[in-house]
Amino acid sequence: MDNSSSRPLALPLQAVLASIAIHALWGGNPVAVKLGLTVFPPMWSAFVRFFIATICVVMWARYQGISVWPRKGHFATLLIVGTAFTVQITVMNIGFSLTSGTVASILQSTNPLFVALFAHFMVSGDRMNLRKSTGLVLAFMGVGLVLLKITDLENIGVIGFGGFIVLASSMLLGLRLVLMVKPLRALDEVPVVFWMMVIGLVPFAVGGLLFETVHWENLGWVPVAGLLYQGVVIAGLGFMVFSYLMKRYSPSIVASFNFVSPLSGVLLSMLLLGDELTASIVFGVVFVGTGLYLIAGRRAG
Repeated sequence: MDNSSSRPLALPLQAVLASIAIHALWGGNPVAVKLGLTVFPPMWSAFVRFFIATICVVMWARYQGISVWPRKGHFATLLIVGTAFTVQITVMNIGFSLTSGTVASILQSTNPLFVALFAHFMVSGDRMNLRKSTGLVLAFMGVGLVLLKITDLENIGVIGFGGFIVLASSMLLGLRLVLMVKPLRALDEVPVVFWMMVIGLVPFAVGGLLFETVHWENLGWVPVAGLLYQGVVIAGLGFMVFSYLMKRYSPSIVASFNFVSPLSGVLLSMLLLGDELTASIVFGVVFVGTGLYLIAGRRAG
């Protein structure tokens, strides 16, 4: 068990604003992924995204004068985190390809629920309480509403399957974020993020070569913009800022500002993908967003 009792559970205003901004941008990730998937299937999409992101991280490291090489004895931990990262991203991209942007946005945003659950058992000083537990119940009720709609007994199909895959990827993301706490405390966030991505590049490329076909006929500025958004904004800037916050504050509190993510994701899905706003989506956003807000609690102020 990792000792985090020395890390503050309250966030200063600057950290609150940074968390909200990052999670709002993160809400656009399912939309960007779906735009990129029109050309690059899930494994190739992940490879291109994180190839771009590693370049961004290296440039940032050189600018800051930070080495991307981990200290001796930490590479085994980074390998575990990188492996969890590779599996989670693969599952996420496959799930996004099989469901709508609105559904993916809501279900992706549930990762703080799993962060809170895993942190309760794996990070000392980051325990569940009545407020967090209530938030978990409300958020999972919202998840149930979304999944119930897309898995109607009269219409069980690929869309429902994709929703459960996205939910599974959110659980894996929650676990990965908690696993990152230990290396982030021992190392600067730059080598942690860098090696996490680099470790995934080889399996992403091998999987793409063996199992996928790139649809070059669909290449245009829209899918390219989607990939750049994923690589530069989400995987580059977003991961760096998020890792910085995770290193210094309670992981469940930082992650729980994701309550803005489903809202921004649903709005962008409607605007850019033409997704329909259904009753289950509306209530799903309300319940999930409220639950995540309760998990964040008054400590975040």
